[in-house]
Amino acid sequence: MIARHRSLWIFCLLLLLAACTPSKPTFKGMDVTGVDWGGDITLQGHTGKPVSTADFRGKVLVLFFGYTHCPDICAPTLAKLAALHKALGADSDRMQVLFVTVDPAHDTPQQLADFVPKFDRTFVGLTGKPEEIAAAARAYKIAYVPASADAPHPQIDHSSGMVVKDADGKVRLLWKNEMPVEDMAYDVRLLLKQGG
Repeated sequence: MIARHRSLWIFCLLLLLAACTPSKPTFKGMDVTGVDWGGDITLQGHTGKPVSTADFRGKVLVLFFGYTHCPDICAPTLAKLAALHKALGADSDRMQVLFVTVDPAHDTPQQLADFVPKFDRTFVGLTGKPEEIAAAARAYKIAYVPASADAPHPQIDHSSGMVVKDADGKVRLLWKNEMPVEDMAYDVRLLLKQGG
């Protein structure tokens, strides 16, 4: 009889502890924690120097693949990321945006330098040889149809959305372009609080 009461008491205590334990916070974006893709890439920055995703350990890293002559998605997305950077206030220096072109034939370092920093001076534009861009896109599960090098202003079909890496360099989230800035800021702060 005593053993049964003790078991019931322990069961009730465990239930109480489970009810009092705060649930793990959930992200607003799509949580893809644990994927085995999205390793480090190195491309040419808009300054002309090599830039690696590994250079930004300790920061939340947002990668967005697009191109400077994009007629619809890219500029509004970069503007939204600039609004996010501003909304983070004191935490803004703990987040980095990388804009990776899918049009290396036209998006030279100079073209990227004239485009990307207009949204936020901390953003970095990346380009490279077509095969380097293709490898980077594969590494991050980005689909695009390469443009002809002789087309003056090609329209390139490409994946929209953003890939978010934590401070340890691991892919954690996918954000849709229509995601509100406040939800993005929530996710960044949650990743920073988790410390990686």
